[in-house]
Amino acid sequence: MAYGPSRLRKWALASAAVGALILAVDAQAQTQVTGGGTGVAENAASDDATTGDNTIVVTGSRIRRNPLDQSAPLTAIDSADIARTGLSSIGDVLQRLPGAAGGLNSRFNRSGNNGNPPDGGGVGAGSAEIDLRYLGSRRTLVLVDGLRFINGSAASGIPGAVDLNAIPDSMIERVDVLRDGASTIYGSDAIAGVVNIITKKRQNGFLATAQLGGYDKGDGVTQNYQLSWGHRTADDRVSVVVGANYINQGSVFAGDRPYYAFPDPGATACTTTCSSGTPNGRFIINNPVTGESMNLTLKSNPLTQPRFDPLNPTGANSDFKAFTVADRFNFRPFNYLLTPQERVGAFVNFTGQLADNVRLSTRLIYNRRTSDNQAAPLPLFVGPDAGNGNLLDTISIDRTNPFNPFGVTLSAGNNGTPANYAFIGRRFVENGPRHYSQRVDTMYMSSTLDGQIPIGAGTWYWDANLIYAENQAKQVAHGNVNAANLAQALGPVANCTGACVPFNIFGGAGSITPAMINYVTFTQRDRSEQTMTDATLNLTGTLLQLPAGPLGLATGYEFRRQTGSFNPDPIVAAGLGSDIPAQPTAGAFDVHEVYGELSIPVLKDVPFFRLLEGSFAARYSDYSTSGNRTVMKGGLSWKPFEDLRLRGTWAQGFRAPSIGELFGTPSRFDGNVIDPCSGIASLPANSTVRQNCVALGVPVNYVQNGLQLPILTGGNRALKPERSESWVLGGVYSPSWAREAGIASQLSLEADYYTIRVDDAIASVGADVLLANCVNQRDAVSCGAITRSSTGSGQITQIRGLLQNIASLKSEGIDVTLIYRSPRVGAGSFGLNWASNFLFEYSTTLPTATGSEKLERQGTERGDQAYPRFKSVATIDWSSETFLASLTGRYIGKVIEPAYDNREMKPILYLDAQIGWTMPWLSQRLTLTMGVNNILGQRAPDCLSCGGFDPTTYDLPGQFGYARLGFKF
Repeated sequence: MAYGPSRLRKWALASAAVGALILAVDAQAQTQVTGGGTGVAENAASDDATTGDNTIVVTGSRIRRNPLDQSAPLTAIDSADIARTGLSSIGDVLQRLPGAAGGLNSRFNRSGNNGNPPDGGGVGAGSAEIDLRYLGSRRTLVLVDGLRFINGSAASGIPGAVDLNAIPDSMIERVDVLRDGASTIYGSDAIAGVVNIITKKRQNGFLATAQLGGYDKGDGVTQNYQLSWGHRTADDRVSVVVGANYINQGSVFAGDRPYYAFPDPGATACTTTCSSGTPNGRFIINNPVTGESMNLTLKSNPLTQPRFDPLNPTGANSDFKAFTVADRFNFRPFNYLLTPQERVGAFVNFTGQLADNVRLSTRLIYNRRTSDNQAAPLPLFVGPDAGNGNLLDTISIDRTNPFNPFGVTLSAGNNGTPANYAFIGRRFVENGPRHYSQRVDTMYMSSTLDGQIPIGAGTWYWDANLIYAENQAKQVAHGNVNAANLAQALGPVANCTGACVPFNIFGGAGSITPAMINYVTFTQRDRSEQTMTDATLNLTGTLLQLPAGPLGLATGYEFRRQTGSFNPDPIVAAGLGSDIPAQPTAGAFDVHEVYGELSIPVLKDVPFFRLLEGSFAARYSDYSTSGNRTVMKGGLSWKPFEDLRLRGTWAQGFRAPSIGELFGTPSRFDGNVIDPCSGIASLPANSTVRQNCVALGVPVNYVQNGLQLPILTGGNRALKPERSESWVLGGVYSPSWAREAGIASQLSLEADYYTIRVDDAIASVGADVLLANCVNQRDAVSCGAITRSSTGSGQITQIRGLLQNIASLKSEGIDVTLIYRSPRVGAGSFGLNWASNFLFEYSTTLPTATGSEKLERQGTERGDQAYPRFKSVATIDWSSETFLASLTGRYIGKVIEPAYDNREMKPILYLDAQIGWTMPWLSQRLTLTMGVNNILGQRAPDCLSCGGFDPTTYDLPGQFGYARLGFKF
């Protein structure tokens, strides 16, 4: 079980207490009213019940106001919008927003392929995250009903962002996306914006949906079943909503898509992008007779000890030949293009009136996610140039090993013995693919007491909130090798006793026997967990009445404590694994915060000033790990006349370092990076790159062994919080004349310019940047972070990319949204919702030995993220009481790949279609919906730096069709 008895008892008691309270309050309410609910399922959009003056707390502010007067740039995605996508993850829905940059999703298959990124969050297998403004998911705050949600867990690190796959889809009523900084209101992480998930709180009866979908190739079959039930008493004193969902997403293998069956999209044979770790081995050793360096592989599969002729290593009396591109291994077919996962979630939302002015709200959430990643069989690399960073780099293969054909001990250069081999790579196909299975359990409980206090002629509103949440992730990985056992099995045969079985690293595919496999392999078991305790107290009301309206105040206090830990398998922690190295990590922090917010009416109902109001907010935060910080925000909203609102905000923001960033222990990330010194023999002798490489000690005949380079990653306890400054200027025009003339029932045009600068950004200098600065400019700082092999081969054995407060980020652009709804046309009406983002600049500024370097990313593809200058989503629909038809177009502008000579990735347009019919019988309670996403079957533009296509930005190629049946009763 994922949770021990003590934790299960704690959650059981909490659930029982809530259940008893529901019964008690419900019984009290039933004695006070006659009659009951309508029995008909219905939904409400508000996240807080409105008061008598129709005010609520809206996303982006703590001051109560009429929701129609919302002045912040806010995108609302309701349940109909979510259903129209046909998607089964709210993460996938949000990543389609034009202002979103993507983030982790089920199209990522990183485990075993890339290793752990530098942020300490791990691979994040099976997770889904949201990244606004391209600033990273750690700089977008995710709330549930205005309260923080716990960060994710995936058994490979301690993530600093919320996993949206941990939130049950069945509980989501709508999602508010605030496209403005909000650190003064919500605290750390709200630099790029806020995603507030509003849950179902008012429902009578049952709502049930069942959806089945899949790709046109017959794979990636997805099932999505959701059920919720709600009950309200007639006087609205008690409301309870409970629900559950089951989602099962099938997989898509790269090998099942011929276009992606090789690392180069569209290829039919291996190129240099295939792996040098082959089933027949790659042997870079010195000839024991001549001392000449040899780069060999087997001609065939001899299965036992191959023959070697030192006088003619590739001749007829030898089983070896020169290693060429044609001998490389195609790892791609083993990888997922779409990873499988299963999610089971349940929730309870309870609201009960304890007294006339006191209300209790409680929310319980449970979610279990099981997911899988897969990589090709382990590339077993040993020797000084292997770049593992552990025992494998120092293994010597004894001459008495019964399979060693070279007649001498192959020394790695340790113990004072000169190295006579640099690298041996063997694809361990006999042990099958490396398979990683995760199980993540998330539990979340929040309780809120809120009420009203009449003071003078006004009313003050208060609320007290308490949250406790925890998650636990476990991962089981198959396909790893115990380096200590391997060293013994390759060492002197006299020392291979007991369970030890001499290992054949020299024979071809099939030469490694089950007995050898059983001795050197192990099942890897990793786990991680996070907890969060959060308490807040808020008070809001009117200080006094000014001529232009009430002077509103909100103030409050928050305490939060977060803990996190990651425990890799003991064999991996000891540095004896043969896959990605990792060590245990644990840490915690707590924070005390106070804030204040003012809403200041200046003018109202005077010429050219239908309304002019200002706002100001400040927040003080004191972290146990990174000190204290005060941030402020000011805004102005002006309505020259009723139909036009102009607005602007200036905001400071901050983000405290996450647990993984602070306490993350060293690990390795295998980046797809090409060393500029590789292949310098083809450059003119007087070229700057060639001359600089030679000066760095790189031999002229050096060629990089593989496409990936080992990057050392890790946390830094000296990190300080990031600082940000942002401006948002925009407006909304909603012409009343269009409604009065019968042209539209709804029409609005919204545009917002934004610019966000983040200083002291926590980052590591990219390996590609370090290499370019070192080779092109001989930058001392960059060159000092790069280690090449001690054998003199020129191979890079480590690039250090530890986290520092070194970067500055800037994101600048414009959001434009047009919303139109026609008057009634026949039985229904037409609608258009068109949202676009224009990216003017996204840049990173990093230090060099002589100053700094600015890297502009707009209009480019980085290899794991595209930065198109223009993205747009438009939906045209016609709807009536019983029928819905919609067509959605998603446009992504062109980008170039700087890593591949500015190769152009062409723009793409996806089209999605959906129709729905509410059947007239059964009192219109049954709805059938059918749709196809990507009806044109568009294939994502080729991304060479991504190894196929960019999963953060583009869809999986092919049509995805689905059918959904909805029923309410």
